[in-house]
Amino acid sequence: MPELITSLSNPLIKQARSLRQKKGRAETGLFLVEGIHHVGEAVEAGWDIQAALYAPGLLTSDFARDLVARLESKHIRTQPVSAQVMDSLADKDNPAGLIALLSHRSSTLAGLSVARIASSLALVSPQDAGNLGSILRTMDATGLDTLFLLDGGVDEFHPSVIRASMGTIFWKTIVRASFDEFLQWSRARGMQLIATSAHAQNDYRSLAPTSPWALVLGSEQKGLSDSQLEACDLSVSLPMRGRASSLNLSVAAGILLYQFTDDKMGRK
Repeated sequence: MPELITSLSNPLIKQARSLRQKKGRAETGLFLVEGIHHVGEAVEAGWDIQAALYAPGLLTSDFARDLVARLESKHIRTQPVSAQVMDSLADKDNPAGLIALLSHRSSTLAGLSVARIASSLALVSPQDAGNLGSILRTMDATGLDTLFLLDGGVDEFHPSVIRASMGTIFWKTIVRASFDEFLQWSRARGMQLIATSAHAQNDYRSLAPTSPWALVLGSEQKGLSDSQLEACDLSVSLPMRGRASSLNLSVAAGILLYQFTDDKMGRK
């Protein structure tokens, strides 16, 4: 077993801490995954794990200890650290005792398999990491494989995205592109683009999407622009009966995805 790291200034610990920031992730091509369940999902999905840091005293379950042993059997660097060091790296109180450094994985429009686009979701400049992670979790629940992130927005490798996704991010294809690139690509493949707007005349419950389709949602603050709405085939709205003018982005995505995948999931 490697010697226990107790110093907060150790180079590996400093590198891991830097991955809390977007700059650190961009410069290294690495990101952090915290928690036993999340690291386990990354292992199952076959992601490239550069190193795993664990606090021996915090690994109280057989599953956690077996996971560390499994990483060791794959010749992945496993480094024991003190509880104090783990606490300095953790994004929340009472850390589970395991954090991994993973390599980024990216996909492109050109390399996307046609089989993965029967139904998909496109987000234009999403800003909230928690929303993005929750949406990935909802995509998993409703059977969608592909997420398009258009015109920038929050980094999909932000620690809060990983945590809110509950590990489902490791099983999804995420493609970054501009809205115009996505529009050209989707048009060439006959994809129906369904926009969302508070001013749309179509009630979401009246629509049965035509495969392949993509639900297109705008950012939390701005929604979709007029030109983006016009570029889509149609738009739908969610009825708002109270004083609020809109729903949280992840809530809206959840309602719409469950509605549009209703037949696929075998419900009436």
